Parts: sequence; structure tokens; C-alpha cells
Amino acid sequence: MSRPPFLTLPACARARRLPTARGDFAVHEAVPPAGTAPRGTALLVPGYTGSKEDFIALLEPLALAGFRVVAVDGRGQHESGGPREESAYAQAELARDILAQAAAVRAETPRAAPAGPLHLLGHSLGGLIGRAAVLLDPAPFTSLTLMSSGPAAIAPAQQARTRQLVDALRVMDMESVWQAMRESDARAAAGVGNGAAGTPEVADIADAPEVPDATAAFLHRRWMATVPEQLIATGRQLIAEPDRVAELAAVPLPIHVLSGTVDYAWPVAQMEEMAVRLGARRTVIEGAEHSPNAERPQETARALARFWAAAGDGAGA
Repeated sequence: MSRPPFLTLPACARARRLPTARGDFAVHEAVPPAGTAPRGTALLVPGYTGSKEDFIALLEPLALAGFRVVAVDGRGQHESGGPREESAYAQAELARDILAQAAAVRAETPRAAPAGPLHLLGHSLGGLIGRAAVLLDPAPFTSLTLMSSGPAAIAPAQQARTRQLVDALRVMDMESVWQAMRESDARAAAGVGNGAAGTPEVADIADAPEVPDATAAFLHRRWMATVPEQLIATGRQLIAEPDRVAELAAVPLPIHVLSGTVDYAWPVAQMEEMAVRLGARRTVIEGAEHSPNAERPQETARALARFWAAAGDGAGA
């Protein structure tokens, strides 16, 4: 789970609803300040158990670099809502949501950020869904960034933990699962048991006393607002995702593989190999783990802006 370093939107950003052909989505949108030359738009897709707030620390530096930024809550995530049916969260459905969001974003032309290149970024699970969207239709996009997202299913140890979460969500309510995860993480921090009830994205909550009360309250509120069927369906995707790198490599789109130096969901070496297979630009953010967007936002924003500027100019990877 990405823990936002702060929750207050910068002055350049606002919370709003994005109407699309597939329904409305909650977004955080930032635009470049007056006098800054617009360089395009970025659509940011969060990961498992995540939300638009995961990208909050990227909004201002990317806007200052000239990019309009639209970070979304996907279907069933946090403030977007969604149906109580697992079929609604099939990967193809979520990919079509991204295409609808892209169409809606491109149709809007704010004065501060007129239509231009559209860059897609997916974090973790969001990378798998973003990849599926590009494979359905790459035409709306100028580039694709896979942030802390691998070539196929998550690592075996994380598959086991995610499977336990999915099983728990089938028989327990969201509050009960949350409390069980906190207790499991606390036991793991104390060296008791293996903490298996946690998941790769829901870790370090109970055993992180440095988390401000407001952030802890937000993480709980976000968890409770997420549709459990979304977590079940997308958790199963993380466990069973096939390797589609060869398919993606055939798409004529600049690709960026960005990660921290350590990752528990996909080994960093696996992402290195994926980048080679894709012929992608590769960036490693020093001091970051699974969430460079929250852990090292300034460095991450600089790397993204450099790649997007080159892709928008036709320089590719």
C-alpha cells in the first residue's frame, strides 16, 4: 500500500469527477501554472488497494514541469465506487475504463494545458491494467510507464499472501479483514508468526508508529470505501497474470520501466529483464522500494518528466 507523504492537495490541483462513456471517476487533477509551457497530459492509474492519493506528491512537480496530471480512482476504488459483482472487475473491463478515461481527458482542453501528448502510467496492478489497455488500443497514448510493475504474476510469496486476503474477503466484512491485517502485521513486526494475512500492498500499517494519525485514518477510510469484489477480482489477477511482454513489445509505443532498488511484489531483476525485452527506458529510483511515487516523489517526477518530454518529442526510449 502506498502511504501518501501528505494528503493536502497543492494549489495547482483540485479534486473532481471525470465523466466518461463508462461512468464517472474520482480524480485529482493538476495543471501547469500560468506562464509554464504545456507539454502534455499524464493519466496515472493506481495499484492494488490504492487510489489517486498515491500520486499526490507527484502532482506539483509534474505540473511545474509543464504536464497536466490526472490521477484516478479506478472502478471500485476509494471514491469512484462500483458494482458488487466480481465480473465487473475483469481485467478487460478495467482496461476499457482506462480507454474511456483517456478519451475523456483528451476531449477536455483546459486553457493551461491544451490537448497534446497523453502519457499513461500504471503503478503495480495499475501497470498490468494499463498494459491491457494499450494492448486493446494503443492509439490514444503517446507512451506507457510501468512503475513497480512486472511481466506476469507477483512473486510466489506474495501470491500466497494475496490468496489469503482474497479468501478472507469472501467470508469476512471489510472492517474485520482490516483488523486482522493490522494484528498480523503487528505480530510480524514483533517476530511472532509470519504475518501471512497481510498482502504486498497492505503492509507496514500497524508496525509503523511514524505514520501520522491523519494518514492512518485515511488508509482505513480508503480501505473501507473500496469494493471488496474489486479486491477479490484484481487480487486473483495479480496471482494469475500471464506474461504478455512479447505482445507489448510489438506495440510501437515508447515504454518506461521505473522502480525502486527493492521490490517485494516483483523482483527488481525481473523488471530489469522485462525492460530489456521491451526495449524500454529503465529508471531505478535510489532509496525507493515499491512506491517511488510516495517514497521519492521529486526524483520520480524528474525521471517521468524527462521520459515524457522525450516521448512527446518523438525521441522514444
